[in-house]
Amino acid sequence: MEKPANRFSEWLAGLSLWDYRPVRILTLLLSALLFIAVVTTPLDLGFQVLFALTSFALAMAIGRLSEGRLATLVMVVISVVASLRYMYWRITTTLGFETWLDMAFGYGLLLAEIYALLVLLFSYFQSAWPLQRKPALMPPDIQSWPSVDIYIPTYNEPLSVVRQTIFAALSQDWPADKLNVYVLDDGRREEFRAFCASVGVGYLTRPGNRHAKAGNINAALPRTQGEYIAVFDCDHVPTRSFLQVCVGWFLKDGKLAMLQTPHVFFSPDPLEKNLGVYGKVPNEGRLFYGLTQDGNDLWNATFFCGSCAVIRREPLMEVGGMAVESVTEDALTALKMNRAGYNTAYLAIPLAAGLATENLSRHIGQRIRWARGMAQIFRRHNPFFGKGLTLSQRICYASAALHFFYGLPRLVFLTAPLAYLYFGAHVFQASALMIAAYVLPHIVHAYVTGSRIQGKFRHSFWNEVYESVLAWYIARPTLATLIAPDSATFNVTAKGGTIQESYFDWRLSRPYIILLVLNLAGLAVGAWQVAHNMNDSDIVFTALINMAWTLHNVVICSASVAVAGERRQIRSSPRVGASLTATLHLPGGYGVACQTSDFSQDGLGISLPTALPVQVGDRLQVSIFRDTVEAIFPVTVVFVSDQRLGLHFTELTLAQQVELSQMTFARADIWTDPWNEGEPDTPLAAAAQLTHVAVRGVKLLLRESLWALVGGRRRPAPKAQEAAP
Repeated sequence: MEKPANRFSEWLAGLSLWDYRPVRILTLLLSALLFIAVVTTPLDLGFQVLFALTSFALAMAIGRLSEGRLATLVMVVISVVASLRYMYWRITTTLGFETWLDMAFGYGLLLAEIYALLVLLFSYFQSAWPLQRKPALMPPDIQSWPSVDIYIPTYNEPLSVVRQTIFAALSQDWPADKLNVYVLDDGRREEFRAFCASVGVGYLTRPGNRHAKAGNINAALPRTQGEYIAVFDCDHVPTRSFLQVCVGWFLKDGKLAMLQTPHVFFSPDPLEKNLGVYGKVPNEGRLFYGLTQDGNDLWNATFFCGSCAVIRREPLMEVGGMAVESVTEDALTALKMNRAGYNTAYLAIPLAAGLATENLSRHIGQRIRWARGMAQIFRRHNPFFGKGLTLSQRICYASAALHFFYGLPRLVFLTAPLAYLYFGAHVFQASALMIAAYVLPHIVHAYVTGSRIQGKFRHSFWNEVYESVLAWYIARPTLATLIAPDSATFNVTAKGGTIQESYFDWRLSRPYIILLVLNLAGLAVGAWQVAHNMNDSDIVFTALINMAWTLHNVVICSASVAVAGERRQIRSSPRVGASLTATLHLPGGYGVACQTSDFSQDGLGISLPTALPVQVGDRLQVSIFRDTVEAIFPVTVVFVSDQRLGLHFTELTLAQQVELSQMTFARADIWTDPWNEGEPDTPLAAAAQLTHVAVRGVKLLLRESLWALVGGRRRPAPKAQEAAP
């Protein structure tokens, strides 16, 4: 007979205590009490240093030995503890200001730090556990597939930019009787009407331009009947598989209202182009589309981004169509659909690609509009208030809105150490060593944990450059819009421009130059203070800490100056680097197997196995292959160099242009391969790379200043010209 003790042991072994609610509540309560104790317990300098070293060792050990998500969450917890511990100490210990000057600078820095900490905590919440949704398969019976309208809104973009998007939309792998393509032309141009008629797509206009893009789409809604609407900015070229990959989730989830895919670009943005880091450093938007949106998807809080998305008509009409109360109508539309109880989703698979802004002026203008729109949403449709959202959705939407208020805090961080170096203001009422013991764990853990979570999508320190370039220009508009929401107006971001001559943009770089000069002067003042107070260790340590902070700001400001050095861009049709299987057909029927090096809608670059007897001006034919499919196009040789040729497409018919799009821009592998590549982040390597860029910025400023002094501006500073059709 089995002993009672054995039966009790088996029962105890099979008992899951976590299944009991009181046990869960007690565990969470004890954990919260322990967390609070760790954050609030005061320590002297020695023990605080020991705490910092122990936390560093633990984080580094976890980072090196573990690759899973649980290890990432542990590192997030360590970072949060270090940051909250710093902020608790900062508020309870360092605010005993003795003068009005100390108080003014001290509280200003504190508010900027609180903002940065809040954004950091929100970003951890959003990105620590991305959902990584996979496509849902479409049913095998294509007759059961729903009808889809493709909208391509346009206003002032040239036809040369829009036509490739139209060709790719026509190339969708979707039943022809269930697909309609519409160009929504707010420019009301006869050239566009004629082109749309020639290729067989719908052409819709309206009497005025009220509410810009949102109004344009709303005017088209009652004039079309598709169950779903796919929206593409007029420069965003979709792959052939876009609808097949996206629509399956709508059939699987009857409450799904919108599915967003990433925005990727086949041309460098001004920062990538002017800094020479295209393809080497993830661009400004890669973090949002690579990680943040994927994290939002876990919490059912994916934002609509205005393009490369599919929307179910019924919920869109239920919330009144595209939102017109904000100049970022896309994010507000998603917010309204979430409030109405509908789901939103994200597929982190690049299924379309577009043109980035060509110059710094356009880039800043676009970001100002985004910042104003999110300020409008925060003021009028604050996610923290109102019905319909879960707590996690409120955090995700609030994080998106608060992100664009970084302008003023970033300017504070770029000037804060100068308060002591110039005016002797003590923004911390604590010793220099104690400040270092508390602030370093906060900063280092934030960088290390951020590198682990974001390393594939954003490299260390580059976020500070991106924000510093824009800080001066978005600080005033965001605050003004927060006070007067109606002051924000929609501005269209022009695409398809060229820059005929390289130039340095003195006007836009003025804030960066002023900040750079102020920080360089601060370093000199700090060096003087150290040299004249060698016997006073407190003054020396305080000066050295502020000088280290100032040196960091010098690097950031110098890199920002480098962004203002606009590089020449004479191609109106950017080329996409891609190795595609091809055959060059020579006179006499002789064909040479080769590979493309790049392509555009106007031509190809070809890499040959051996040099060929061809000359500039020769008219040939080239085949491009997609798996077993071959398409042949007439070309003219425009460039010859050893085993490389430059080819220009010659007199393509409309059918051939559609076919060319299918063989190039509409191929999914063209965009997915670069998306999955890229060097992972290494903080030391990122610091070295940023320092190199900063040195270039200083050299550029010195060179341009010299030329301005001795003979006027060396190069003209033209506005970006519109590309010819």
